[in-house]
Amino acid sequence: MASVSLFVFLVLLHLVLLHSADGKGKRENPICEPFQCGKVNISFPFTQIPHPFQFCGLMHVGCDEQNPMIHLTERPYEVINISYTPQQICVRGPSEYWDTNICNYLDKFPFPYSPFISFKCIHTPDSTFHKDEPNFEFVLEWNVSDDCSGCHGKGGLCGLHLDGEFYCDLGREENKDNNKVVILLAVGCAVFFKSTLFFIIWHLYKKKYPSSKLLARNTYSDPSSRSEVEGWSVYYGVPVFSYNELEKATDNFHVEKELGNGGFGTVYHGKLHDGREVAVKRLYRPNYRRVEQFINEVEILTRLRHKNLVSLYGCTSRHSRELLLVYEYIPNGTVADHIHGHQATPGSLTWPTRMSIAIETASALAYLHASDIIHRDVKTNNILLDDNFCVKVADFGLSRLFPNDVSHVSTAPQGTPGYVDPEYRQCYQLTSKSDVYSFGVVLMELISSLPAVDVFRHNNEINLAKLAVNKIEKCAFHELIDPHLGFESDEGVRTMTILVAKLAFQCLQQDKEMRPSMDEVLEALKKIQSGKDAHEDQEMAYDDAGILNVQQPASPDHDEVHVLRNKRLPLLPEDVTDFWTSRSTTPNVRSTF
Repeated sequence: MASVSLFVFLVLLHLVLLHSADGKGKRENPICEPFQCGKVNISFPFTQIPHPFQFCGLMHVGCDEQNPMIHLTERPYEVINISYTPQQICVRGPSEYWDTNICNYLDKFPFPYSPFISFKCIHTPDSTFHKDEPNFEFVLEWNVSDDCSGCHGKGGLCGLHLDGEFYCDLGREENKDNNKVVILLAVGCAVFFKSTLFFIIWHLYKKKYPSSKLLARNTYSDPSSRSEVEGWSVYYGVPVFSYNELEKATDNFHVEKELGNGGFGTVYHGKLHDGREVAVKRLYRPNYRRVEQFINEVEILTRLRHKNLVSLYGCTSRHSRELLLVYEYIPNGTVADHIHGHQATPGSLTWPTRMSIAIETASALAYLHASDIIHRDVKTNNILLDDNFCVKVADFGLSRLFPNDVSHVSTAPQGTPGYVDPEYRQCYQLTSKSDVYSFGVVLMELISSLPAVDVFRHNNEINLAKLAVNKIEKCAFHELIDPHLGFESDEGVRTMTILVAKLAFQCLQQDKEMRPSMDEVLEALKKIQSGKDAHEDQEMAYDDAGILNVQQPASPDHDEVHVLRNKRLPLLPEDVTDFWTSRSTTPNVRSTF
């Protein structure tokens, strides 16, 4: 027994010394190694699908049956060749994709999942191309931002902090090698002693319970015990799908069925055997955190019923081969797609439609807060649209269910760069006002058609919240609001967009106590849409002290919401004569926050 442990220890020591000698001078990150698909070598800025480390690449490439595939504007194209000097990628598409203006269509189109890379079409088939040919090829030239390119050149990974600022993780550095050797030696010693202890315990246990292995195997294979394992799903009241059924529904999770990627998994379009179209979220490599988020999303969605929240159809067992969540399929993409993504065209999403999107999203969030739930990842990529542009708020993996009679929950900040409440980031205290801040960013996106974070903007304008606040404080609304909405030509649109900008300004206050609640935001948006306040005094019912009065109406979507009436909200500096010095005494949510 001791000889086996000693042998294991010596092997580990040998590997440590080899690692130390081999590792000097290297600055590459071992988790982001290049890979080959067919005859194409794939490395940064491209990465494989799925990959558990989101900063290993800026553009995803799937590998299906030795054919690398890449999605451009929601269409899959086969990758023929990737040249890293010069930075060019040659792709092939079916003839039905062909358009004589394809270069204009593809030239510098945005990619919502990475602000660090842009593409330019530099070569397409000549005018002799015939549509009866099965395929056509064209070449794209990519450009990686200087910050990210420099970071990668040093052997690091580029990314964004939660506040939208760029950072570079240099990974392993030469001056850390000695520390790593010490750590690995310590691990080797620990393994030596633990392995000895393990074998002793295992030997004693085997003598006492000789048939335990057989018993465990029989218990797992027994249908009744399996139903007990999956009983948690019955408790939460959701149907349990088999992995095989969902694998078949998505054509074995084919790359062409992919709808999008997030921080926790990939979403696929599928069709069940009963004909229902569904969206299947496939979580990345399961671990404790993934399982926790999986159960959290199931628990939250099963207790909610609202017309503007996405519906959960079911899930696999948490002991399944993979963790899968099944949602209703929303066919029209996300708000981000339509205002600054691949589906965005100037003037296509009119102001009345955007106003409805804002109201329906606010209604869903107010309902969540009334149910003691904080979404924690409010962003335009999580607001889905159906064919009638009706809202479905999605992605509850980060959401938190609050205990009763608490004002906040202390938790490490999580969320998406550009949307995270700065006070939450500094104080680690999550409240409903954190969602209000994120929704303020969404409102700014709706009126400006700009993304929340864009590293290609000037340094002080990378973060949309910071950019918008600066413009509004200077009353430079014409520099913020998208001119295609009719800001210059339509007086009604101009009035409403300015009022929404001022409301968003209130939501983006650094001090959470100065922000309105979601119920107040919802009521203010409804008044702006109706034009009542615009006709009364053009300033959203300001009283003599410069304070916004909001009356709380009955809500058919969440009748259980009860808040105080006549709440007082802070306005812009130029709109008030005195700053609002008194703090709100109204709880954030249902008198429990």
